Amino acid sequence: MTIQNRLSLLFTCLTASILLVFAVIIYVSGEKNRENTFYKTLHKEALTKANLFFKAKIDAKTLQAIYTSNRTIINEVEVAIYDSQYNLLYHDDVDIDVVKENKKMLSSVLKTKEIRFYLDKWQAIGMRYEHQGKKYIIMAAAYDLNGYHKIYIAKRNILIVFLSSIIFIYIMGRIFSRKALSPVSHIVANVKEISATNLDLRVNIPKSKDEIAELATTFNEMLNRLEKSFDAQKDFVSNISHELRTPLTAMLTELQLSAGNLRTNEEYRKSIENAINDAQKLVRLSNSLLDLAKANYDQTEIGQKEIRLDEVLLDARNDVLHNQPEFKVNLIFEKEIEDDDFISVKGNEYLLKVAFMNLIENGCKFSEEKESTIAITYFKDKTIIRFQDNGIGITPEDLPNIFTPFFRGSNKSFANGNGIGLSLTQKIIALHNGEITLVSEPNEGTTFTVELPHV
Repeated sequence: MTIQNRLSLLFTCLTASILLVFAVIIYVSGEKNRENTFYKTLHKEALTKANLFFKAKIDAKTLQAIYTSNRTIINEVEVAIYDSQYNLLYHDDVDIDVVKENKKMLSSVLKTKEIRFYLDKWQAIGMRYEHQGKKYIIMAAAYDLNGYHKIYIAKRNILIVFLSSIIFIYIMGRIFSRKALSPVSHIVANVKEISATNLDLRVNIPKSKDEIAELATTFNEMLNRLEKSFDAQKDFVSNISHELRTPLTAMLTELQLSAGNLRTNEEYRKSIENAINDAQKLVRLSNSLLDLAKANYDQTEIGQKEIRLDEVLLDARNDVLHNQPEFKVNLIFEKEIEDDDFISVKGNEYLLKVAFMNLIENGCKFSEEKESTIAITYFKDKTIIRFQDNGIGITPEDLPNIFTPFFRGSNKSFANGNGIGLSLTQKIIALHNGEITLVSEPNEGTTFTVELPHV
């Protein structure tokens, strides 16, 4: 069942329930009012006939004649009069006798002064009557033909109005639900037009600032992320193909030349060294790609624990010096560590170590002295680490793209690389809710500043 049908039925059922409650209240109130009104009429008619019998001294035959003649015209009240010893003094028509009084009923009237009850659909009343110091019992009964007819008409009208209202409410519910869900229908139509080949299309956002507009906005934001992801994937595939092709082609060419021509041992050794260098480039590239893939994980999918940044920096420094003994790495603590929490963060030790190694190697590679200085300090809510070198710096033209994957600046001839390191570092820092910035001047050096929230 569609949402439109469910809303229509729900709206109809809810409104019908409310109408039904009101209809029942109106009907019950009308029936109760008819009953009370007719009981008052019985009381009045019984009292009138008792007065005619006792006070006006009208004989029984005359009263019975009036009753008999009125029965053919109107629904006349049948009255019976008893004394306190339960002797029948008068009855409109003993042969009919709707009430059929007994001693128990008459005794109840004497005790309670008045009783009211039903005989099938006939209403009856018993009342105590006093005349000249004596107590009498008057019983009266009648069928409220006019009242029941009015109640029947009212019930029929209520039923007609109720059913008509339900039909009208359902139709209006369909109209309103269709109108309310029309923005959703437009969104569905827009979405059906979007595919992998035209991710630039967007859902039209309704002018109203409601949940539908919020849904459309959220959907467009999701499409933006998907488009960026697809574009990044295409760029990644294009760049990685280029980066892999170059060393593989060089290795293949070197090996083919070595296999096709007789060479001296020195030439063979040189060819093997060139192939080894190309293989090392491939290893570094594959490791960087694996790290880049890990850095693209969702934050909740990466194992994190509380770690000390100074220990991670020392490990990164030792690994860099182990791989590149000619590098010089200085580690400076600008403040005395009063509390371990000031330099402790919740994060992934391996990824942070990769990020710090990239920044250290980057500083050393682009510095003539092969030297990088690391300074660590902390504030109330964050730890700050600066990676500084006195190298060739970065040109203003290259600064906007420095964190772009596979981007190599104009200084690429100064040192080898694949353009993944800084992009990977930025992703790792962002994954730890941190921020990385840089300041650089050509021929004066570069300073990368990493800010991470500590525990």
